[in-house]
Amino acid sequence: MKRSSLSMLLASVLPLSATCAHAADPVMVIGEVRINAQRDAGVLSSTSILSSVDILGADKVEDKNVANSWELIGQLPGIQLTETRMGAESGKATFRAFNGEGYINGIKVLIDGIPSNVNSGNQRFIDMVFPLDVDYIEVVRGTNDPRYGLHNIGGNINFGTRQGGNYTDGRFTVGSFATRELQLAVGREAGGVAQNYFFAKQDSAGYRDHSDSDKYSAGAKWFVSSADKALKAGLVLRTYRHKAEEPGFLTAGEMAADRRQSPAKNANDVSERDMRHASVHLDWQLTPDAYLSNRFYFNSYDDDRRVTFTSNPAGTAPRQRRIWNEEQLGFMSTLTWRAGDRVTIEGGANTERQDNRYRRHRYRFAVPSDFGTPAATQNDDRYSLDNVGAYVQAVFKPFDALKIIPGYRIDRFSGEHVANANGVPAGLQDYGWIRQPKLSMVYSPRQDLSLYANWGRTFQILTGSGAPAYLVPGQAAFAPSINTGKELGIKFKPVPGASMRLAAWQQDATGEVANMPATGTAVGLGQTRRKGADFQLSGRATEKLDLSFSHSLQKAEVVSAFTADGVSLAGKEVFSTPRYITNVSADYHASDAWRFGLQGRAQGSYFIDSPNAAGKFGGFVLFDASLRHRLSQRTSVDVQLRNLAGRRYDYAWYDNFFWPAGDAQPMFSAGAGRAVYLSLNVKL
Repeated sequence: MKRSSLSMLLASVLPLSATCAHAADPVMVIGEVRINAQRDAGVLSSTSILSSVDILGADKVEDKNVANSWELIGQLPGIQLTETRMGAESGKATFRAFNGEGYINGIKVLIDGIPSNVNSGNQRFIDMVFPLDVDYIEVVRGTNDPRYGLHNIGGNINFGTRQGGNYTDGRFTVGSFATRELQLAVGREAGGVAQNYFFAKQDSAGYRDHSDSDKYSAGAKWFVSSADKALKAGLVLRTYRHKAEEPGFLTAGEMAADRRQSPAKNANDVSERDMRHASVHLDWQLTPDAYLSNRFYFNSYDDDRRVTFTSNPAGTAPRQRRIWNEEQLGFMSTLTWRAGDRVTIEGGANTERQDNRYRRHRYRFAVPSDFGTPAATQNDDRYSLDNVGAYVQAVFKPFDALKIIPGYRIDRFSGEHVANANGVPAGLQDYGWIRQPKLSMVYSPRQDLSLYANWGRTFQILTGSGAPAYLVPGQAAFAPSINTGKELGIKFKPVPGASMRLAAWQQDATGEVANMPATGTAVGLGQTRRKGADFQLSGRATEKLDLSFSHSLQKAEVVSAFTADGVSLAGKEVFSTPRYITNVSADYHASDAWRFGLQGRAQGSYFIDSPNAAGKFGGFVLFDASLRHRLSQRTSVDVQLRNLAGRRYDYAWYDNFFWPAGDAQPMFSAGAGRAVYLSLNVKL
């Protein structure tokens, strides 16, 4: 196609967009971010200092029907959703070729800027946040963000919740699989005092048999500002409770016979989860050019999971009860100084102490499993993990079109395995100070063009309650795995109203370990390389039609490592990592009263074992549709159809733990079929 023809096509499809970020920065925005969501104006924002940043606005979140809030992130480009769908252990979102198996937890999660991963790096605290309480979701990709250390290997996800404003919003939903959900959000702000309250209750019978789920979440925020707005203090509280049945994983034969079944062995499988959060916020505009931000926080996580992995009668390993109790106490402080029109310097420090306990009991063969009296206790562990970290970064603007952002971060960890089933104390690996230099540059010669590059280092340390994270004297020590990433990108407006971003990236790791704390399994992957390319395009085709498209190519492979029996893994792909992820969406505003939407998501298949010998699974193409009708200024109804075509898809993993030698095989969790939901929305 000639260039002139391409320009004419783009001009006809995407002439106007009011929802995209300015091309002078590399950020892409999907939807609209509320004005009152722009908080902490004194701190350097991700959009001003980082490169591959995507923001999902509240209007793309608040009306979505999802079983779990991590599913919301799947609307953003390049996001892999790992949908295990096992009770409270439902899944997670990852990107940059990090998978969601629980072995390599490479994505930092934050809620209102507060660290919100559990010890292993899993993303369970996301479940505390429901769609109606979300202002925006921000995804930062790559290794150039110095603000966070632990778990920030491939990037981070921040859920910004509603703060301030005057509103009373309610949403009531009924739908497939006996789903019933109520969400209520209330905000009041006057005279320097802001109050926000939220409550949600969700019940569902689930797509599969033995999948009943009952959860609720409640939260409150109080913020007070001084008369001159220089000082702001706040308190945030949240609590969450979830009880859910687990349908169990299926063999290929069981899937073919009945994908909605729950085998008899799993009839007593259940998970119960309680989570709590409290944080104190104190922000102070010290001078017109200096801003101090402080966060004190407490997170707790209690989980009781009874699970049967296979029908194999041998041994006690397939039938387990896992009990987690984790507490995190932390402090974060950031000082931002705008030294002049062309120089801004920011420094921060953080500390977190984790006091954790993990118990794992095993049970004798029975159908269904009898979780009454344990046959053996494999873990009865108490352990601590302490982190101290600090960073500094600066924004230099030699001239208006160029930003240079160097950064540097250091982290140190300590901890002790104070009790275990063997009675042998052990200390955390001594990693020393982990140093992470960073550098980003953005060149914007025109308002509609932005060229950027970044380079940086992040790290992985081993987590869990025992070896190899904690070592008794005489055991071999591990160095931290160092990830070195680099990226080149361009964002521009091919025609007025459209934004396009292209990026190529690569991330190399030394000594990477696939580490599963729940099973005490650690598999050395050695040197690995992740690389890929991202393409994004969004804009408004007409005054009534918004379109977006993204396609991410990625590959994660082992450069140098061997299996336990000495077979080289060089050139093998890291398991459970699809080669591509694609998103499309169209929103048509037929009138002030009617709106239609169509969203599509596709993912390539992936190898499920390290030697790449067990086959590829997990690919899918799914479409969702929605319709909203506004009944009045304050009320509306919407209908959402999930998995529009009723496609069969599933999550797959390779079970080589719970079968006798030679019987290892793929195991599956069936994805939900076509589902319809009807919601009533009220805004007062």
